[in-house]
Amino acid sequence: MPVRVTLDEVITRRGIKAKELAVQIGISETQLSLFRSGKVRGLRFRTLAKLCLVLECRPGDLLDYLHDPDDLLDAADDRE
Repeated sequence: MPVRVTLDEVITRRGIKAKELAVQIGISETQLSLFRSGKVRGLRFRTLAKLCLVLECRPGDLLDYLHDPDDLLDAADDRE
């Protein structure tokens, strides 16, 4: 999947430590680490909203998409 998590870049620009961020948004450091590494398959909108609030950013600042026409093929495979 060509969705890339850019949270580390935002954390660096804001000068906040990941541990501090996890505490502020109410998730474990492990959960935050999994999201930062892109190893999660989903994220609650509430958590995304808290990230944006604390980091003073928008959801698009935390995620990037690399265009891949094969994504349409993968979606059809998921429905079977």
